[in-house]
Amino acid sequence: MPVSYPYTQYTGIWSLAGQANAKALGTWPGAPGAPTIGTATAGTQSASITFTAPTNLGVPATITGYTATSSPGGITGTGTASPILVSGLSNGTAYTFTVTASNASGTGPASAASNSVTPSGNQLWTWGYNATGALGLGNTTYYSSPKQVGALTNWNIIYAGSQGYDRTNAIKTDGTLWVWGIGSSGQLGLGNTTSYSSPKQLGALTNWLSVASGFYFTVAINNGNLYAWGSNAQGQLGLGNTSNYNSPKQVGALSTWSKTVAGQRFAIAIKTDGTLWSWGDNNVGQLGIGNTTYYSSPKQIGALTNWSKITAGGNFCSAIKTDGTLWAWGGNSNGQLGDGTPNNRSSPVQIGGLTNWAQISGGNRFCIAVKTDGTLWSWGQNNQGQLGLGNITDYSSPKQIGALTAWSLITAATSSAMSIKTDGTLWSWGSGQYGQNGLNNTTTYSSPKQIGALTTWRSIAAGRDQYAAIKGA
Repeated sequence: MPVSYPYTQYTGIWSLAGQANAKALGTWPGAPGAPTIGTATAGTQSASITFTAPTNLGVPATITGYTATSSPGGITGTGTASPILVSGLSNGTAYTFTVTASNASGTGPASAASNSVTPSGNQLWTWGYNATGALGLGNTTYYSSPKQVGALTNWNIIYAGSQGYDRTNAIKTDGTLWVWGIGSSGQLGLGNTTSYSSPKQLGALTNWLSVASGFYFTVAINNGNLYAWGSNAQGQLGLGNTSNYNSPKQVGALSTWSKTVAGQRFAIAIKTDGTLWSWGDNNVGQLGIGNTTYYSSPKQIGALTNWSKITAGGNFCSAIKTDGTLWAWGGNSNGQLGDGTPNNRSSPVQIGGLTNWAQISGGNRFCIAVKTDGTLWSWGQNNQGQLGLGNITDYSSPKQIGALTAWSLITAATSSAMSIKTDGTLWSWGSGQYGQNGLNNTTTYSSPKQIGALTTWRSIAAGRDQYAAIKGA
């Protein structure tokens, strides 16, 4: 009978005798196994592919990269972590994707095929507050209804953030990053402190996957690497100092970052292993590490590895774990944590006992969320009707907005909010002081109102008092 020789997956260590015999028997593992495919999401001439690492890491165990390949066409995208962006696809063509992993021994077998997606053109639209050119329209005029930014149809992802003071970030289908708005503290990352009222490309890098705007600073992820730039008085750049920088600086040397968000003067991020990290201002415990000490470099929040989605408000955070539970920490003066109290929390506390939370977005002192059943919920400050509940009463625990089960994507600004339904329609509520509700007026609404009649809205992002959205071309 063949003899079995042990192999330690996590270290990739075989004895020399084990290697020789395994090779002779044809069981030397060499390259990694197949990754587990996740979800493909279409963009404009592109798609984003998620996956999880193979259980058999091969020899040596360190995976050096992943490749996603389209069918048809064999068009590829590469990266060191999930997700991978595949660019150069044809709009109107249906694609599936497989993913392979490579190490020093070679490339392993492909994953199963992903779901089918069909890329199409994406236009960029903005509206609301515009004193510093945050709408990207080449001027500083406020607009109370959506206006298209240029004529391009290759916008893929947009980011602003409720604490992203008067600026916007967007990623095109080729993975390049574009920025505009206020630049007084170097927060645009363009090597200066100039403000711009139209999109400017940040550097020449592609493969930008996530960008988050805080109060005069920015954090972003490129190919698993974490970068930061802008104001840094509370160490919010995570660089181990309090110096301002007007161009991107890498935070450490790790390439295992997957998601990041920014609050007013702090940031939170998730690594590919599901661990949660934070840094910056911590005056009310918003870093979630059990104290109120400021940190200028990333600190891990607990030891858990099942964090999935995160959001940051002015001085608080909310997060969803892979089991669908909801957690929050930080400032709670208006009940924005949703735990039924006005008490600040310096470490994560679970909000209720439900396991069906799907999405979360934080405004300045309030939150909105969507459950897996498509229902919409809100809590926290409500002085401008930003909870969408038909009144201006604060609530310290989640309240359902209406009875509909068709809510899909959400985003929260300082004192207003917006959502896309499953039918592609766009809705808004809360403060309308600067026209940020997109309803062609400056009226404040305490319940959701539909913006126009279009059904082709695909994604949304909120700034302080302005919005950006991607619409199908």
